[in-house]
This record gives sequence, structure tokens and C-alpha cells, in this order.
Amino acid sequence: MSMTPAVEFQSVARHFGTVRAVDGVDLTVAEGEFFAMLGPSGSGKTTCLRLISGFERPTAGSIRIFGQDVSRVPPHRRNVNTVFQDYALFPHLTVRENVAYGLMVKGVDRRTRMARADEMLALVKLPDYGDRRPGQLSGGQRQRVALARALVNEPRVLLLDEPLGALDLKLREAMQDELKALQRRLGITFVFVTHDQSEALSMADRLAVFNDGRVAQVGTPAEVYNTPRTRFVAGFVGSSNILPPAFSTALGGPAAWVSLRPESVRLVPWDRSVHRGAVRDLRFLGAGTRVQIDMPQGELAALVPAGLPLPAPGDSVGIVLAPNALHPMEGEA
Repeated sequence: MSMTPAVEFQSVARHFGTVRAVDGVDLTVAEGEFFAMLGPSGSGKTTCLRLISGFERPTAGSIRIFGQDVSRVPPHRRNVNTVFQDYALFPHLTVRENVAYGLMVKGVDRRTRMARADEMLALVKLPDYGDRRPGQLSGGQRQRVALARALVNEPRVLLLDEPLGALDLKLREAMQDELKALQRRLGITFVFVTHDQSEALSMADRLAVFNDGRVAQVGTPAEVYNTPRTRFVAGFVGSSNILPPAFSTALGGPAAWVSLRPESVRLVPWDRSVHRGAVRDLRFLGAGTRVQIDMPQGELAALVPAGLPLPAPGDSVGIVLAPNALHPMEGEA
């Protein structure tokens, strides 16, 4: 594996008139990494993906792919391929012809490209589907064909633009596992755009959280989840109690804005803790129950794992925090 980053953004901006879709982004993606770009709609993540692919050009800054400045290089001359959310398969071609299409454009002879297409279909676990049309496939099967079509060109970087967005929950979870396994097997750099934080946390080696055209934080899923840098990251990645300095100090924490994950809050009988509150509401979540508690300083959420006894609305409860549960954040939102 080379030390040259697979993708590098240096002070990249992309403006559309007065709109700063991407506003001074610095980012490095390592070779062979599964890297996620996570953020709400309009945060700049998809524009960054289009900048890597060449479908957009930067207003300022530079983009390098394996050390080469590609800021002015057209899409077809970049060693990247994109898998889109809508898959964009040709309905009049067979599955095999869809997969082989990129090789046909490159002038590869028919026998070679069809053999390569069959290899790719086997790789994505569709070895017997080559003669079917896209309309005869399920959503999950079409997604695999789109993957095979992108991989047949042997890109060094594969870009995935919310590719699981159109699938139902069960299929999405299955495809998350398959995508991650496929990436490990191939060793190709994957750059994956999503607004689904659970998807990014479960799949990525590292992720960048976007907000208002800028990168709010980059790190491993555990780093971003456990030590969010800003209030935005704490609120967007997972569920968190975001507490002002006065609330933090009342709980024995620092005089700063802090993030407190609900699973770090343990409920005990009210007389066994100096921190007390009254249960306002319970919300069943399957693997646990979210308990909303009113305290003198404000509202706090706790997550009680399934199988443990639950309080009832109106009950008084004691509150115990896990060690280092109060994570201080930067002052800005």
C-alpha cells in the first residue's frame, strides 16, 4: 500500500452563485480505506463526491487522486467510478451487457468484456443473472449489478452516492455487510456518501461529518461517536444529551458544553444518588427504552437496556453517570 493518499482535498471550495456548497474543505482519504461522508441534505457531502468524480469543478483549491491534481481533468480520464442511488441501469440491455458497458466504451473486444462481466457478476453473488433484464430484478439485485458495472473498470477509487437509500431496512442492513466484505476483499478505496448515521458508523473505517459546506469532524466511528467536537456532531451522530455548562457542573462535570450519551446514564433508586429527577416519559426502542427525566437543571435522557426494570412516568429516580461520560465540546454549535 502506498503512502500517497487515494484522495486529497486542499482548501477546496465550490460555489453556485452566492451559495457556498463546499466552503474550504481539507480532507485526506487513505488508499484502501472505506471512508464515509456523512451529513444532512445540503451539507456539501454529495458535491464533494461530484468533485472527486469530475462532474463538478472546484471554484478554489485542488483535488488530488493518488498524487495527481485532477481539478481540471475530465471524468472519463479519472480512475474512479460512481454507483448512484437510482443505479442508472439501461433497461433495454441484459444484466451482462449493462455490466460490460464501460468496457465496450473503452473498445474491449466482446468476448473479453463478456467474460469480465461474468466474473464481476459472480463477485457480487449474481452468477446466473447475466441474461436477465434489469426490470426482472429486485432492488437489491439491481444495486449489485450497478456495483458490478462500476467494478468491471477496475477503478482505484469507487464512489458510492447513497447507494442503499432506495432499499428497505432489512435489505439495507444485509447490503451494508456485503459492501463492507466486498471492499475488504478487493482492497479498493471506497468513498461512501450517506445521511444515515447508523450506516456510516457501522461501515466506515473513518468518516467526515459535514455541516454547511464544511467538515465539522473527521475520525473513526468510535472517535466521532464518543468524542464529538461540536454540538452539531453530538446531535447528528447518534443520540446525545447536549448540556450547557451550568448543567454539566451540576452533574460534576466541566464548566463547558458537554455531550452525554443516554447509554452512559444509569437509573438507580432515588435515595442512592445525589442526582435526582422525575420520569416524564418512556419510549420503547426495541433493544432498550429511552427514559426522559426532568431534573432541576433541565431535561435528561437515559437508555435502559432491554430486560432491566423500568420506572413509570412520575417516578423519582436517582442518576449515576459512567466515568468520563461528560465529554466537553468546543463552544460553537
